[in-house]
Amino acid sequence: MPLPLFESPWMSAEHRLLRDSAARFFTERWLPRAAGWREAGLMERDTWREAGAQGLLCAAMPETLGGSGGDFGHEAVIVMEAARANLGGFGGSVHSAIVAPYLLRHGKDEQRRRWLPLLATGERVGAIAMTEPGTGSDLQAIRTRARREGADYVISGQKTFITNGQNADLIVIVCRTGDAPGAKGLSLIVAEIDAGTTGLTRRRLDKIGLKAQDTSELFFDELRVPVANLLGEQEGLAFGQLMGELPQERLVIAVQAVAMMERALDDTVAYAKQREAFGQTIWSFQNTRFVLAQAQSDVLAARTFLDAAISAHLKGELDAARAALVKAWCSDLASRLTDACLQLFGGYGYMLETPIAELWADARVTRIYGGTNEIMKELASRSM
Repeated sequence: MPLPLFESPWMSAEHRLLRDSAARFFTERWLPRAAGWREAGLMERDTWREAGAQGLLCAAMPETLGGSGGDFGHEAVIVMEAARANLGGFGGSVHSAIVAPYLLRHGKDEQRRRWLPLLATGERVGAIAMTEPGTGSDLQAIRTRARREGADYVISGQKTFITNGQNADLIVIVCRTGDAPGAKGLSLIVAEIDAGTTGLTRRRLDKIGLKAQDTSELFFDELRVPVANLLGEQEGLAFGQLMGELPQERLVIAVQAVAMMERALDDTVAYAKQREAFGQTIWSFQNTRFVLAQAQSDVLAARTFLDAAISAHLKGELDAARAALVKAWCSDLASRLTDACLQLFGGYGYMLETPIAELWADARVTRIYGGTNEIMKELASRSM
């Protein structure tokens, strides 16, 4: 598959080696199984151990805790190659670039030593349970409650749209641990789910896109979790913890969106040059060339914007406002660009056997998850 027209300035030789290795693994090992995963609605549990053995999990976690000792750039190239391979079912970005950093930055030493090596090998699968049926971007309205009973929290409530929801057995739950209003009463509690766990029911959700991703609704009914699994030194810290980690989550979504655009453009150019209509390739029509030239400039602009954000993040300089902007702009553009590319495929573009159809459907959710783009623009406007 063609590489970007310009190399990303933050990308080192080590990043490029990982990129190439991830691309080969996804293409050779996982793509032949992708149709079965879409049909089943999830990837098998053993795929997580395969990814761990390949070094594709927790790439930015310290080696002393089982990770690869890299930086966010290593996570980014893995996310890019999964998206470019059209493997929307792989929830590794949530597992490695969202859940693992919560444990690393907010966990106690014993918690980090217990959980991070298992995430790195894929022996445990991570998820974060934030969204509730009546509470999306407004985290202060969360209702799931954890009451204290001796050495345990007893958690009751409901979460929805949870990535890795069926496979996850290490779930960071955002819940209310006190009577304080709004954000002040929220805490993060980590639930370890094993064969004997009671109090958790899962329902896999049927979505427009991301068909192989086991996105789920979770029901907590008196789920008991040790008090020792609280993240942070005390209760009530969750809102600040979430605000500190959400910029990286939103940057990950922008990475996915740009990689989807690159794949869509590559596929559409190749198709236009071989598909014939009226005795000539559709590439010979001026409108086709104009549409794809515009798409190429859009992809270059998006990649440049994304590269600037990644470079800032690697230096610790990416603030919440700019992360919100890059997420919103890249994801909005991904929906428009994949739609324009699908149009050039004609009827075949509407068939799921054609990769552009899956890219188009998968790109749509990038404007919603991680905070809707309307909320992203509101956040960005506050810094103006």
